[in-house]
This record gives sequence, structure tokens and C-alpha cells, in this order.
Amino acid sequence: MPAGSRPLLVRKSIFDPVHGTVVLDAPALALVNTPEFQRLWGIRQTGFAHLVFPGANHTRLEHSLGTYWVAGRMAEHLSLAAHDQELVRTAALLHDLGHAPFSHTFDQSMQETLGLGHEELSRARILGTDLNAPGEVPRALERHGVAPKEVARLVDPPARGGAPPVLRAILHGAVDADRIDYLQRDAHYTGVAHGAIDAVRLLETVRRSGGRLVFAEKGRSAVEGFLVGRSLMYQTVYYHKTVRAAELMAQAALERMPGYPESARPVFAWTDADWLVRVREAGGRSGELVAGLATRQLYKRVRAWGELDPVARRGWHHLLTHPSERRALEDELAARAKAKPGTVLIDLGGLEPRGDPGREWGEIGLQGEGHTTFPFRQPSLWLLLATRPPSESAVNVYAARKAVPAVEHLLARDTSLLP
Repeated sequence: MPAGSRPLLVRKSIFDPVHGTVVLDAPALALVNTPEFQRLWGIRQTGFAHLVFPGANHTRLEHSLGTYWVAGRMAEHLSLAAHDQELVRTAALLHDLGHAPFSHTFDQSMQETLGLGHEELSRARILGTDLNAPGEVPRALERHGVAPKEVARLVDPPARGGAPPVLRAILHGAVDADRIDYLQRDAHYTGVAHGAIDAVRLLETVRRSGGRLVFAEKGRSAVEGFLVGRSLMYQTVYYHKTVRAAELMAQAALERMPGYPESARPVFAWTDADWLVRVREAGGRSGELVAGLATRQLYKRVRAWGELDPVARRGWHHLLTHPSERRALEDELAARAKAKPGTVLIDLGGLEPRGDPGREWGEIGLQGEGHTTFPFRQPSLWLLLATRPPSESAVNVYAARKAVPAVEHLLARDTSLLP
């Protein structure tokens, strides 16, 4: 190449069933071609939801491309500076690099094993500090003049400072690019209509007011539909009782691998297929649980608790934050039911912290003539639906099918072991 000349810009068009044509520029194309990003082909977006909704076989890679597209449209509509547009698109593309196999299924195990969440692991892969990743992402960023530290700060923002607030809101707001994509995509592939939000109207009416994102008053119905749609998708898809059964079985298989938690450290760089093969080959109870997933011999819910008194809630929450004690209780219940360890599993997903959803939705502003209002700060039907718990049950107990009668009998006559 002659001195002083620049490489020709490369652009590729990808057809997406949700957004239509997604155009990748040269930096995005370089990132898509890294091993870290290509791994996302092998990560199902909705974990084990395909065992209930057979069409839900879409991947984190598809979602990442969709989030890139939505973030780019939002940045263009807000007339952000060229540097900021490139930064927010890049962060949107890479925001899910840290997901474990089957997406959120192993979030608690990741925290127990690595002391990290998936956003922190995404940061490590963007910076090249994750020893289980090839380190190609930071090199690709630097070749195209994008600072890995800037991208990492936007993907996993520090508590204070970091990226400009408006960029942060595009990826981490109440109505953001991530959620706009996954609600539509998950609704499309599961066949559940609740997530079919009016994304076109949301993107048409997004505005910038100081450091925050707001929406024009004429977009109110689209915002309200978004709030309700997200709530319904959680209850209908993400926390469906049978989906949760499969996720618990997978978590139990990982937790019962020999040498856990140390033996699980490499798992978070695997794909779904890697996980299914390697954990099944580990044999023992882990292998049996994976075999059950492979043949859809799923555990059944035996008992559910909706409302909990304060004492019981504290006891169950203690088990949520002390997973080794939760496993000990599961195996004690199995022993009393004369069943093998891992036959009884406890689902504490309804107790998982969600931040402050009321405050989050309360920050959504609607811009009228010369002023901005915050209608979701006041009690309303919309706010009630948007902030209700993702699961109807705070705590659930599941058991292998053959053990269901014995576990039902045990919990009916003796709850002394429970919080």
C-alpha cells in the first residue's frame, strides 16, 4: 500500500428478521470476526426457553447485532457527535461478550466462582484481561482507533463518572437499546406477542434533555406499551416454571461437578454445546442431570410460596446469598425423601435483587411543549405492572419426577428444615 494511503472502508450488510438490514462498518466488522464475538453464535439468547418455546433458538450474536443497530439509530436521532456515535455502537455490539453458556442460567455460579457478573466479564474481554479469552477484541479496537477503556467504561459503567450520561442511558436506561432489541427478538422467536413493542415509535420520539433520554409526549403510548410488555415477558417467558426447572437442573449439574467451584472457572468461556458435552462427560450426578436436559426429562414444581412473612423471607434470602447452604438444604431434603443428592432443587429466583424498578421507571421523562414531566413517578396502573415481581412465586421447590410424591409428602408433614 503506498505511503500515506488509507485502507478502503469495508461495509457489510446483514439481513436481520427483526430490524431488516443491519449495516456493519469496518470497525464493527473487525470486531464481529474476533473469536470472542464469534463464540456468541453458540450462546442461546434465552437459555433453556427453547424447551418450552421451540422457536427460541436465537443467539447472543443476533441480539448483539440488533443492539448495535438500535443504539446506532438512537445516536443518529439524537444527533450525537461522530465519536460518541461510534463509541455507543461499539459498546452495544460488545455488551454481551461476558455471557456464560445458556446466557443468564449461570449468573449466580459465575458470581460464586469468579466473583464477577457478566458485565464485568465483558469489560475484562474488551480490555484483554480475561485469561480465558484470546485477547483479539482490544487489538481490533486499537487497530481502528477506538480506545478499549472507553468502550469498557460504557459496557460496565463505574458507580460514578465514566461515560457521558446520555451514552450511558442508551445502553443502561429504563428504555434502552438492549431492551428494545431483546423484547422484540424474544417475542419474535418464542411466538409470545407480549414483547411486540412499538420500537419504531420509540426511536422516532426519543429526545435528549440535558444528560438524560426522554420521549416526546406523542410517544407516551409506546413507552407505556414497553413497560407492560417487558413485565409480561418476564412472567410469561423468562420465569416460566418449566424454563426455571431446566435452568435449575443445569445449575445443579454445574454445582455438582467434582472440584466445584474451582473446576467451574473455565466454564464461562464455553459455548452451550461445549457445556452440554463436557459436563455430561463428567459423569455422576452432573452427567445424569445433563442427560435429563437432553431428553427433556425435566423436574416438576412441588411447592411454591408467593407471600413470605419477614422471618421466612430473611431465611430464604440468606440461602440466596450463601449457595453452599442452599445446596446442603436441597440434599438434606432429598435424603429425607430417600432420594439421591440433586434430586430436590430450590428456586430462589423470585428473591433476586432487581435494584429499584420504581425509581428506574420514574426517571422516564415525557417532553411536551417547553417542559418535561415524569408521569411514572406517581402510582398508576402502568407503574404497578412495570414494577411487579418477575415471578409470581418468591420461592419454589422442584424435584425429579420419580421423587415428586415422596417430596410432596415430606413437605406436607414436615417443614422444620425450611426457613
